[in-house]
Amino acid sequence: MSIIERAADQLEKEGRVGVDQRSPSVSINPDRTFINGNTAVPGNATSQSFSSDPVTTPVSTSKRITLNHAKMRQYGIVTPEDGRTQIAEQFRVIKRPLLTNAFNNGVETIRNGNLIMVTSALAGEGKSFCAVNLAMSIAMEMDRRVLLVDADVARPSVPRILGFGTENGLLDILLNEKLDLADVLIKTDIEKLTLLTAGRRHSHSTELLASQSMGALLQELAQRYADRVVIFDSPPLLLTSEARVLASQMGQIVLVVEAETTSQQTVKETLQQIESCDVVNLIYNKARSFSGGGYYGYHYHESV
Repeated sequence: MSIIERAADQLEKEGRVGVDQRSPSVSINPDRTFINGNTAVPGNATSQSFSSDPVTTPVSTSKRITLNHAKMRQYGIVTPEDGRTQIAEQFRVIKRPLLTNAFNNGVETIRNGNLIMVTSALAGEGKSFCAVNLAMSIAMEMDRRVLLVDADVARPSVPRILGFGTENGLLDILLNEKLDLADVLIKTDIEKLTLLTAGRRHSHSTELLASQSMGALLQELAQRYADRVVIFDSPPLLLTSEARVLASQMGQIVLVVEAETTSQQTVKETLQQIESCDVVNLIYNKARSFSGGGYYGYHYHESV
């Protein structure tokens, strides 16, 4: 049975679960990860030869910012002061196999395993919610650092969720050879969390992400710091070409699937777009639990 058939079969089984109230639930295994949560971002906020689009002045030029923790909590984002909340526990479970893969603690070495793309088939499935929470959870590790890259270059969400303005970012460094990576990285009040925004929009963003400059940047991101995990909040796979280009260069992919909304056929089509990646995890988001309280978890384990 192929990876696509197994994923579709699992979603079909999940669709038969009777539900009454919304309550988070989580399940984890070495090959597939599912998280059910009742909070999610309602959609995605929405040398080179290319000619640049008109330059826009960034709202802020600060390279160190204080995140808006109150706004983050409104979006359901984990913060260091929240303690052992249910959503925090869910992402603690989710991040563990990703970290194992990233730092070669498993049986096989994964090339660029610390480059992790979080995506979805369509808009509104909660990918940005999951990407930011995953980054926040990894930032709480004792011996890991995390760089959160807003790679949804058409409709960036990370600044809105974390509560800061527009900055020079990913596309700017690909367009301007005078910009160094250090010029666009943004440190935060969370010690181990650094940000890289999408930057200004460009009509040839797909070609920029497929360029040699992007490949060199990814290698630098993957190799500069031995303890760094890089999380990419990607555009939806079935709506943009940028996501497919980015997926081909990732070590791991996390696919967010909206419960009771995303069809099996849509999931199959999405998985076909990322077959080149050996490590694909599924997050089953916005699912409902049984009315008996607590949370319902199931275990799905099958080798790829």
